This record gives sequence, C-alpha cells and structure tokens, in this order.
Amino acid sequence: MIDMNESKVPDWITRGKTISQLIKELKTFENQNLMVEISVDGGATKKPISLVGKEDGVCVLLNCESEE
Repeated sequence: MIDMNESKVPDWITRGKTISQLIKELKTFENQNLMVEISVDGGATKKPISLVGKEDGVCVLLNCESEE
C-alpha cells in the first residue's frame, strides 16, 4: 500500500555528500579561488564558511558570525 502522505522530496536533496564527493564536485569549478558560502534556505541567504570540523562522525561546515 502506498502512503499518500509520503514526501515527494527527491533522494538527492536529503542524502547529502561525502567529503570525497564534495571535493570532486568542487574540482569541476574553473576558478578555484571562488569564496565558498553555505545556505540552508535554498539560497535566499548565504553565509561564509568560517570553520570545517568533525562532530558525531560527520564533517560540519560552520559559520561563526554572531546573530546580532
């Protein structure tokens, strides 16, 4: 039986990427000096990546700007 309330969100949106997949994709950019920013709202707002860390077994991209 198919759950009609099941989300229609494509797998690639929630699956995420490994470090090696991300590096491979970033290497395709011709200009390797572009600044990298991150968005969690579809690009409406973007923040620079301040730090890259490891937490609970995953790589985490952090923005350290205050929300003042």
